[in-house]
Amino acid sequence: MYNRVLLKLSGEAFSGEGKKGLYPLMGDYIVKEIVKVVKKGIKLGIVVGAGNLFRGEELSYVGSLYADQIGMMGTVINSLYLCSILKKRNIDSVVMSHVTNLPSVERLTYRAIEEAFSKNQVVIFGGGTSNPLFTTDTAAALRAAEMEAEVLIKGTKVDGVYSKDPKKFSGVEKFSHLTFDDAIKLELNIMDTSAFALCKAHSIPIMVMDFFKSDNFLRTVMQENIGTLLTNDKR
Repeated sequence: MYNRVLLKLSGEAFSGEGKKGLYPLMGDYIVKEIVKVVKKGIKLGIVVGAGNLFRGEELSYVGSLYADQIGMMGTVINSLYLCSILKKRNIDSVVMSHVTNLPSVERLTYRAIEEAFSKNQVVIFGGGTSNPLFTTDTAAALRAAEMEAEVLIKGTKVDGVYSKDPKKFSGVEKFSHLTFDDAIKLELNIMDTSAFALCKAHSIPIMVMDFFKSDNFLRTVMQENIGTLLTNDKR
């Protein structure tokens, strides 16, 4: 069982595929799966995207610097939403960020992370890396390193990494394991190269799995290889 885990979820996890906004049934599902893990005493950090609120192509006319900052604030919105519904389920949680001074958001420091974990709080990291021009995948890798996570779990809507999109192509290959170098070389578009570089430098494995199959998140935390595992070395 992993004891320190960083979960990365896309913004679309809060709205449903092809939809926008915050859909309560999706929020309830996410919290239900998180509760199963929290009950095991896992120290859990979470990074969420903001694709349910803002998509890059929708903001292209303002330029990437402003579009990225708008997206960063969108992740704070989703983080606060997730925190509020966790608390309604009696799961203590806190949002940390460098990009806002909202009353419900704490300043992100390493001491604050450790204090939250000592209180068995779920730590939700909002605001991306706090700098534009970086994705939330990179933010997830950065926060995983900062909280000394044993694994970064990327929760997706597919059950692992394939040679091609299994929804568009037939006869594709599913990988049970890849090295970071292989994933970059094959251009599989799982996460961006800066995220891989951070995880590679800090020896943090990445598990890509289907978050939307009940119990998969818990099974992954229990170290069942139910998706695709990415590591520094070949197994």
